[in-house]
Amino acid sequence: METLNFKTNIKCSGCVAAVTPFLNDIEQVDGWNVDTDSPDKILTVQTTDNRIGAEVRKAVERAGYKAEPMPRP
Repeated sequence: METLNFKTNIKCSGCVAAVTPFLNDIEQVDGWNVDTDSPDKILTVQTTDNRIGAEVRKAVERAGYKAEPMPRP
């Protein structure tokens, strides 16, 4: 399993609800969450396919938010 992290502007539970259908529609996403307490509002995505970063970013953007890939530690 791979973990992808994105810096976002997803600030609250309403924002999370807005992106939920878009992220849940990506077949390769096994799970995801947003740390709205983090200053960078980190979206963490679990996947078996680490090539889906662009697809995740586009899904978040379709919901009206921004997602910037973060470098792996």
